[in-house]
Amino acid sequence: MNVLQQIGVLLIDTLFSLYIGAVIVRMLLGYAGANFYNPLSQFLVKITNPVLVPLRRFIPSIGKIDTAAIVLALGLTILKIILLSLVLTANVNIISIFFASIIDIIKVVIWVYIIALLLQAVMSWIGSAHGNHVAPLVHSLTTPILRPIRNIVPNIGALDLSPLVAILILNILLIIVESLRF
Repeated sequence: MNVLQQIGVLLIDTLFSLYIGAVIVRMLLGYAGANFYNPLSQFLVKITNPVLVPLRRFIPSIGKIDTAAIVLALGLTILKIILLSLVLTANVNIISIFFASIIDIIKVVIWVYIIALLLQAVMSWIGSAHGNHVAPLVHSLTTPILRPIRNIVPNIGALDLSPLVAILILNILLIIVESLRF
């Protein structure tokens, strides 16, 4: 791979991944019922609304699931993989790209939860400073994953092991999802 290809791959992968991540985080925060008046939520709304609002006219939500965001993330991931394929090999197989895109979306969702759980753990160690806008969003995001685990895994003294169990389960899911890639 020559220098121009490396630069192209870096730019395509970074820009698309950041925007796809923003769309997925917005979708997950909406699913979790997070406060959308939070400044970080407002940032996500402002950068994703120009594309999501027109899509929502054609793709309605299904319950709490923002299907327009899923379609957008899938479409952007397909476009990213096509562009990367063209930069690297000029070989595009649309069926394998579609399945690779679904796997990538699932991996991004898993990584969002892993990062949120790690952030929550770090914030619990250093304490929540007044005016921290990240803590309530991370708490809202992780609660749907931690609630069922907390029903099964008891606290040991004052130690909550549910985030550790959740991260372990999410890493196992990452291994399973990665094995589906062909």
